[in-house]
Amino acid sequence: MKDFLELAGQRQSSRGFTDKPVEHEKLVKCIEAARLAPSGCNAQPWSFVVVEKPDLVAEVAKATQQMGMNGWSSTAKAFVVVLEEHAVLMPAIRKLIESQYFAKADLGGAYLSICLEAASQGLGSCIIGIFDREHLAKTLDIPIEKTFAVVIALGYPDEEKIRQKVRKPLEEIARFL
Repeated sequence: MKDFLELAGQRQSSRGFTDKPVEHEKLVKCIEAARLAPSGCNAQPWSFVVVEKPDLVAEVAKATQQMGMNGWSSTAKAFVVVLEEHAVLMPAIRKLIESQYFAKADLGGAYLSICLEAASQGLGSCIIGIFDREHLAKTLDIPIEKTFAVVIALGYPDEEKIRQKVRKPLEEIARFL
């Protein structure tokens, strides 16, 4: 089992994938990791559309290639479309806060869990925030009224070299009291 910090250090956004298909079982594990992610009041305000059929993968790739960006997404072998669902809170809490208060953070935890589980299985991933939601809705038979959070590209990375992470120093972002 990998040390968590080692896994976090090895996880990177992959922008190119080999021709090797992603095994269905690995995709299931990625979604299981997301399902187990923490969420405010255990509301779990998410659902996932896992796209692994080659013809649909090609259509999702087209939907992510907006404004001349993400041309590499055509090499992805699978995608996970993350949808924000309505958070159902306990009545006592619902009186105090709006039900979607925690949803954005919850979703972030869910898609980070997908990416970390993918990395633990030797897969690459990249979170894509720019996409044609109308094309996705039509292609994947998702109601257009849904809130599309992100699309995550998955596959075996075509480059195994781990890039040096450029991050702010710990002293700049944290205070220990």
